[in-house]
Amino acid sequence: MRNLIKGLVWSLLILTALSIVYRNAYAETEQEKFERLTKEIEQYEGEINKLKSQASTLSNLIAQYDAQIRLTTLKITQTEEKILLLGGRIDQLEVSLQSLTNAFSSRVVRTYKMSRLSAPYLLVVSSPDLTSAFTSYQYLKKIQNADHELLLRLEKAQASYEEEKTDQERLQKELEDQKKVLGSQKAAKTNLLEQTKNDERKYQQLLAQVRAEFEAIQAIIAGKGDENEVGKVSQGARIASIIQGPSCNSSGSHLHFIISQNGAVQNPFSYLKNGVDFENCSGSSCGSSDGDSFNPSGSWDWPINPRVKYSQGYGPTWATRNTWVGNIYNFHNGIDINSPSSEIKAVRSGTLYRGSYSGSNGCRLRYVRVHHDENGMDTYYLHINY
Repeated sequence: MRNLIKGLVWSLLILTALSIVYRNAYAETEQEKFERLTKEIEQYEGEINKLKSQASTLSNLIAQYDAQIRLTTLKITQTEEKILLLGGRIDQLEVSLQSLTNAFSSRVVRTYKMSRLSAPYLLVVSSPDLTSAFTSYQYLKKIQNADHELLLRLEKAQASYEEEKTDQERLQKELEDQKKVLGSQKAAKTNLLEQTKNDERKYQQLLAQVRAEFEAIQAIIAGKGDENEVGKVSQGARIASIIQGPSCNSSGSHLHFIISQNGAVQNPFSYLKNGVDFENCSGSSCGSSDGDSFNPSGSWDWPINPRVKYSQGYGPTWATRNTWVGNIYNFHNGIDINSPSSEIKAVRSGTLYRGSYSGSNGCRLRYVRVHHDENGMDTYYLHINY
């Protein structure tokens, strides 16, 4: 029995050893893994481009989200591999740098002592003849040259080390950004399924609504709305109210606020004053770190009372990059805001106009415009009641 147990133990040891050898023989190297990830990333980028060229259906968009999520996951893994490989090089550099530092410190002390004992006049006095003195002097010069080369190697190693550490910090920041993008993509997919209930008809309705709103807003800014002049208004005067709940070309309560100068839209944050109490809900969720910037820097009063709920910024936004609205437009020409109070006020004094525009879906979008007596400035307030 004892011999049998010994035989089994030895068999297990042999099998374990063979398994380790087999894994080592066929294990994927770090470089091979990096190259494989690069190829997979290229494949998914091609797949996403292919999906984007196809019809805009809910199933297609979900497939795009899935491919983007997988692509970002691969990029995260690739960045982690870069950090791992770089970490190994940094460890080697630290050892090399320490060895060179120790060697240089030791050599400098010894060379200094030797140079004091081997001053030219001492070499001549202590040497039996001039030939010996010259030989000793040449030997000292060679040692000093070697020390100089060692110093250059030390400086080069130090520069390489600092460069690699900078790259490591950059990659860590890149990794953090990629993880944020992945969280946004997952949140965007979840939001899409919640809004559409995975229903193709509902998705097409949302697309049509956003498309009609975009067309109407562009037409209003171009001066194609039907308007009536109301008269002069002062800064801070009530001019309208936010429609509560869904309305024409809007799935929920918000004010779409636009500033235009001679027909060219401007960033409202360049005019609205800072310091207002707000909640940033322009990203994957309220208070998330991936939302649009909230950075007002002007002197104008806000058109609504705080606390301001901020749901989309100006220009390329989180929504245009991560949600289905990016299929309609990629530049948001105003800001979307809301408030516990529905009151809308003129941000500056001027002439008030009430207007509306009928879009391609037959819905009549109401708005008010204030023409300000300065530099051709106009402010627009959409999704409102007069």
